[in-house]
Amino acid sequence: MRALPCPDNLTKTMPLEEFDPIDREIMNQVQAAFPLVAEPYKEVARRVGSTEKDVMERLSVLREKNVVRQIGAIFDTRKLGYQSMLVAMRFSEDRLDRAARFLNRHPGISHNYERDGFFNLWFTIAVPPDRSLEDEVYRLGVLTGAESTRLLPTIRFFKIGVNFDMVKGKSSATDGYVPDRQNGTSESAASAISQDIVDFVRVMQEALEPVSRPFDPMAEKLGMPVEQLFETAAELIDQKIMRRYSAVLHHRRAGFSANAMIVWKVPEERAREVGDIMAQHPAVTHCYQRPTYPDWPYSHFTMVHGTSEDECEQFGREIAESTGVDERHLVYSRREYKKTRVRYFVEDEFVVAEMQPIG
Repeated sequence: MRALPCPDNLTKTMPLEEFDPIDREIMNQVQAAFPLVAEPYKEVARRVGSTEKDVMERLSVLREKNVVRQIGAIFDTRKLGYQSMLVAMRFSEDRLDRAARFLNRHPGISHNYERDGFFNLWFTIAVPPDRSLEDEVYRLGVLTGAESTRLLPTIRFFKIGVNFDMVKGKSSATDGYVPDRQNGTSESAASAISQDIVDFVRVMQEALEPVSRPFDPMAEKLGMPVEQLFETAAELIDQKIMRRYSAVLHHRRAGFSANAMIVWKVPEERAREVGDIMAQHPAVTHCYQRPTYPDWPYSHFTMVHGTSEDECEQFGREIAESTGVDERHLVYSRREYKKTRVRYFVEDEFVVAEMQPIG
């Protein structure tokens, strides 16, 4: 059984000064686009003016400290035929921790946070097209004893692009991934996914090993030369099935102590215009339009990371000034229960219908 991520109470932050210039350069390189070459650590070393051995050792230390979480492929959920959404739930304080740990077991739940406010647990979930996403969330709510649940699927997707400039010490999501404007269905996307692509995803989504030629065993598992593995990756990037191959940093351990979900009340007639403007801000790592409810009038969600809550507040003021939209609320992360990548085509690891309610 895979080890479950341990919750982080978000009290420990590593100051940027903890990392020397080479550490920072390495983190910049690997989170932007890890080189898809036979000897990738040697290529990173060439770029930062170091040696392969030094880069591997430094990354090992950064992994041990959980600053670098994982190096692997990032795929577009929709293009693989999966359905996904953000979910907000409300739990009593005595039930919150047990519910969050239970939800962590689901392979389609990649992000799971305690946040301040009435809805105190927020998570993202993805399921394959042969499952009902709404039914899955409903069942999870019953099993965990949620007092209230809000489904927040994406209406419009403006940007995703977490990137931290470790040299300058600021969020720098200037080259975020922007999806196709067309909203293709999960079913039609799934029909175009061959078994070869499924096999490729299963192998490439796993964490990269810290060895000199880490892609060789992956290629061997897929029964292809390593050069073909890189060619396939390039083709899937061109098709926007694979967004990129890169590292994910633990933003708090990397020195960015504040994580705010800034939610905005935007007039429907300005929804696309405002979303496009919000997505241009370099501190905005995620930007979506989602449905509203009588008790949740906020349609636009912008994620920002800063070195302090004051900096996040400043980002909010800058976005308000650029859009002319001022009605907003900052929802801060208070505990991280899980942050990883969705693991695709592994649904047999967790079957909701077979799970028992938590006590």
